[in-house]
Amino acid sequence: MHQPVLPSPIGFLLLPQFTSIALACAIEPLRIANRYVPDKYTWQVLSLDGSPVPDGNGTLVQADHAYDRTGRLGSLFLLADIRPERFYSRPLKDWLHRQDRQGVVLASLDTACFVLARAGLLDGHRATPHWEVIDTFRERFANVAISPTLFDIGERRLCGAGGSAVLDMMLTAIGLDHGQAVANRVAEHCLVDRIRAADSWQRMALPLRSGAHHPTLVRAIRLIEDNPQPAPTVSGLSRTLGISERHLLRLFRDHLGETAHDYLLRVRLERARALLVQSDLSVTEIAQVVGYGSVAHFSRAYRRFFGRTPSAGRRKTRPDNLLMDADR
Repeated sequence: MHQPVLPSPIGFLLLPQFTSIALACAIEPLRIANRYVPDKYTWQVLSLDGSPVPDGNGTLVQADHAYDRTGRLGSLFLLADIRPERFYSRPLKDWLHRQDRQGVVLASLDTACFVLARAGLLDGHRATPHWEVIDTFRERFANVAISPTLFDIGERRLCGAGGSAVLDMMLTAIGLDHGQAVANRVAEHCLVDRIRAADSWQRMALPLRSGAHHPTLVRAIRLIEDNPQPAPTVSGLSRTLGISERHLLRLFRDHLGETAHDYLLRVRLERARALLVQSDLSVTEIAQVVGYGSVAHFSRAYRRFFGRTPSAGRRKTRPDNLLMDADR
């Protein structure tokens, strides 16, 4: 018997400051698909305590009830954005494990994979975090397989990178449940001219987003992005590329309008800023991750580049009364 990819009822557990684009891209295809399929999808919106949940813009979304008051589910989607582990708790972990034991399909959108990974529910599965948090996820969960692709549909696990990738994932799942013709009709309603494959890359083609078109320079930038630790050096890049340091420096200056050293520094410090916002690593730990042996040296470089200290750059993402005790 065919086991549906998205068995109903589907629960959407919204963690505060989730991204609305992910929720819309998940629910709208289900609503449209129900026009054409005999077995209708059903869903409910859940929150941590049954109260309305603010999205990242502060817009409140009404919840049907608290997650621990829901009945039997077929699928469960977790939606989150910045630093989702702040909402992780022992009761939530225990409830997620009960859902897993009952055979519920577990799905994470955007950064919610952090919650499933911390609960140990991604062991042996693949995660597709949003590209902006992949480095942070890798630091936290070294044993979880990571792919920088749009989404992954596995055995009772779905993972979507967020944004419009969720739409592609849902259309693919609908196609697996009800046939490609239905998925295509839903895609047309959404004004989508093609359904991107799961293994499509998240990020825009490097020449387009970087402005670099020289093939050697593109290779250099890819090496920098793909090898964040230890941070590459100009001499190391030139040896790997088989060109002189002088030639490499000229490529950066002529094609990007900045020195190779400035480019490497920017990538390094932007990664540090992402870790400050997206993780609970200390400033000392982040300095070490991005290759600074001295916290003082890191702080000076960060302040010169961003105009404020690393501590000031750590965003307070939600009121303290929303934080949950992970050991409770």
